[in-house]
Amino acid sequence: MKNISTLLAPAAVGPYSQAVCHGEYLFVSGQLGIDPSKGELVAEDAMLQMKQCLSNISAIAGAAGTDISKTIKTTIMVTNLGDFARLNEVYATYFSSPFPARATFEVSALPKGALVAVDAIVALD
Repeated sequence: MKNISTLLAPAAVGPYSQAVCHGEYLFVSGQLGIDPSKGELVAEDAMLQMKQCLSNISAIAGAAGTDISKTIKTTIMVTNLGDFARLNEVYATYFSSPFPARATFEVSALPKGALVAVDAIVALD
């Protein structure tokens, strides 16, 4: 098992790694819409936070020697499922068919008051 870390994504906000490589897979921890250069949420807008979450995942994948296009599975946590359709629009700009497998859940709260968080499993090959 190998920890992956990059300054191009926000530092973990708790006792966990940005990502871990194990075998042929990269397991990316839940990413918030935090701008890594500022350490703050990009905006109080779910779509802008979603874009930043996926940019963070892309940066972490790059640090592991892979890229976001090799994503196998994502989990999206959102505080307002009413944003689902608009979040899909952002999501579709990062992934193309065949899309990764995905689960989406509405949650009561996320760290730092975030509106959305995304984790991912990415192939390393």
